[in-house]
Amino acid sequence: MIIDGIDQRLLAAIADGLPLAPRPYAEIGATLALDESQVLSRLRRMINQGVIKRFGVVVRHRELGFRANAMVVWDIDDMSIETIGRRLADYEFVTLCYQRPRRLPDWPYNMFCMIHGRHRDEVLTHLARINKEMNLSALSHDVLFSTRRFKQCGARYAAADDMPKLQGAA
Repeated sequence: MIIDGIDQRLLAAIADGLPLAPRPYAEIGATLALDESQVLSRLRRMINQGVIKRFGVVVRHRELGFRANAMVVWDIDDMSIETIGRRLADYEFVTLCYQRPRRLPDWPYNMFCMIHGRHRDEVLTHLARINKEMNLSALSHDVLFSTRRFKQCGARYAAADDMPKLQGAA
């Protein structure tokens, strides 16, 4: 993996998110003396090389009107977890779905699934649908509603001092 000084500055430029602009990559490029295609090419290369592990969106659900969210956890048979996880992730209201190790004896759950809704009743309705359609009602599970929100941010690839400031960055 070879990254040069321009790549390092590019990583710093995207650390706080993309600018809220019609052409965010062009705007980032302007701060680095690159054109839009060069920015996209460098990002693709760093993704392909594994320098950037994930490149995605951090959704600020509350700003979109989704005030209730719950992490639903299940104790899923290890032989079925991959299949069930893929099916859970297909629901449009599921925003995260992943496996974690159980922490016995206190924590028997190995499947974690985040469900967002505009209110708690909507989240519970979504959960009831999942349980019915996937026959999960009989499995041990729990619903953990969020009580506060922590700062959401993406991965950090550069020190804060190296990050150029972009106006209108998300």
